[in-house]
Amino acid sequence: MALNRRKFLEKSAVTGAGVALAGAVGAPAAQAAEAGKGREKRYSLTVMGTTDLHGHVFNWDYFKDAEYKDTAGNAQGLSRISTLVNQVRAEKGRCNTLLLDAGDTIQGTPLTYYYAKVDPITAKGGPVHPMAAAMNAIGYDAVALGNHEFNYGIETLRKFEEQCDFPLLGANALDAKTLKPAFPPYFIKTFRVKGAPPVKVAVLGLTNPGIAIWDKAYVQGKLTFPGLEEQAAKWVPKLRSMGADVVVVSAHSGSSGTSSYGDQLPYVENSAALVAQQVPGIDAILVGHAHVEIPELKVTNAQTGKTVVLSEPLAYAERLSLFDIELVFAKGRWSVESVASKVLNSNSVADDPKITKLLKADHDVVVKYVNQVVGTATETLTTVEARYKDAPIIDLITKVQEDVVRAALAGTEYASLPVIAQASPFSRTSEIPAGKVTIRDLSSLYVYDNTLVAKLLTGAQVRAYLEYSAEYFVRTAAGAAVDVEKLTNANNRPDYNYDYVSGLSYDIDIAQAAGSRIKNLTWNGAALDDAQKFVFAVNNYRANGGGAFPHVASATELWSESTEIRTRIAEWVTAKGVLDPKDFASVDWKLTRDGTPVF
Repeated sequence: MALNRRKFLEKSAVTGAGVALAGAVGAPAAQAAEAGKGREKRYSLTVMGTTDLHGHVFNWDYFKDAEYKDTAGNAQGLSRISTLVNQVRAEKGRCNTLLLDAGDTIQGTPLTYYYAKVDPITAKGGPVHPMAAAMNAIGYDAVALGNHEFNYGIETLRKFEEQCDFPLLGANALDAKTLKPAFPPYFIKTFRVKGAPPVKVAVLGLTNPGIAIWDKAYVQGKLTFPGLEEQAAKWVPKLRSMGADVVVVSAHSGSSGTSSYGDQLPYVENSAALVAQQVPGIDAILVGHAHVEIPELKVTNAQTGKTVVLSEPLAYAERLSLFDIELVFAKGRWSVESVASKVLNSNSVADDPKITKLLKADHDVVVKYVNQVVGTATETLTTVEARYKDAPIIDLITKVQEDVVRAALAGTEYASLPVIAQASPFSRTSEIPAGKVTIRDLSSLYVYDNTLVAKLLTGAQVRAYLEYSAEYFVRTAAGAAVDVEKLTNANNRPDYNYDYVSGLSYDIDIAQAAGSRIKNLTWNGAALDDAQKFVFAVNNYRANGGGAFPHVASATELWSESTEIRTRIAEWVTAKGVLDPKDFASVDWKLTRDGTPVF
């Protein structure tokens, strides 16, 4: 039964305590092992976990209209995870297992976009979200909120929550006015053990503080997101005092201790290991958000010296984490004797036919939708070289953004200002082929559900923005050999945090130190005037501080909208009918070394 949010909030208001008990009754009895002279009673519990599913139900690439394949041989999709879960339950006994997820569930594929925007679950008599249907069928016990849960607004998230047979946990997702949890903070399940007291397992859910930046338009003034460490320190002792024998944290937060948003928030983005280190009383942490594979990471708690085991399964349902927890009953109480974790690979199994049958109709509808033809391309456009050469396919994005913002500001006091735009080379494999252009072709170019914002920047601020962006390149001396595979991603900066800026002309001299690379920066044929004002067409992730680019987050906002940039691109191509580079391509920048072009 889905948790009723209204009853939960009423209970919180009446009691004055931000406590939600998302309960699960005792599982069927399990036999306690007896060994040794003292006839110690033991119990084995297995916690399974996924994270960052991002709408992957099947092993299908909607952008290529084919089975998903990669060079590592990975497979994706909850239908594979379901098979793995069934195998583990058969081996361990379903009554001795728990199934969790660490968030980012309802955004990431055309499947999730379709049921948020095209045939939305929020419509009267609308459909059940495919991810809710799949996860209910598989039998998830609890799921932590991810930051991408908020991408479509709170109404969509609440409807998804209503459709789930499990709680969405977020101990640090607080009502901005009352500062009480807006979602259940925790979930408790009791496991029956024959011949011994039951084992109580508490799951604390924590989400990412960056939501306050990344989805500011939806959450500002409504929800607030304090740090994971402080909220864990508040809730773990409460769970222990409630009789929890085992405490597991499901955290939509990586383990690196770093933040992509710099000092914009006083809370760490990737703080799972810090939680383990700083907060006593935690046995295991299911890690999410970072999209890396961590079979097992042991962290020592600074106060108790106890080892806390962390595991992060690979995103998109490519892996399933397993925590094997051994408990012993002595001196009147259960205690955790050991925890070990590993990951299972979903490429080792076939789809669960139950999930395939359940969601085939939803999948087929989306396949038909993304294969709609919206125009014709005069030549093939690709992102293969887009991260180190000014590629026409990225110019398409900036052109659309410029046109939309100009039209939006027509007739306003800002109409006479020049409009420039940013865009990132999100994908290294996107291609719009010559000939018929479909929605899926355009969606593969812009894989995120970002929306458009217009900000007011000065020439000096634009220059600083470009310098920061240029830090993406590895410093390469003039005359040194150039390997394009080693030219980018300096300091592990991802491709999506490198920006083109259209409407200007500039060189990026990668022989120079970071901060001194932008050369020959001009606008309208003349050297850029630091006092010149520009309207900057920028995606909402960047506008809200994503990537920690300078000035843009604090700049005056002139306009914004809720229509996705991806949709605007499709509208632009549909209106044109023909996708011809002469309508949007321009060479705005190039890489140089001591003034000599690299390519």
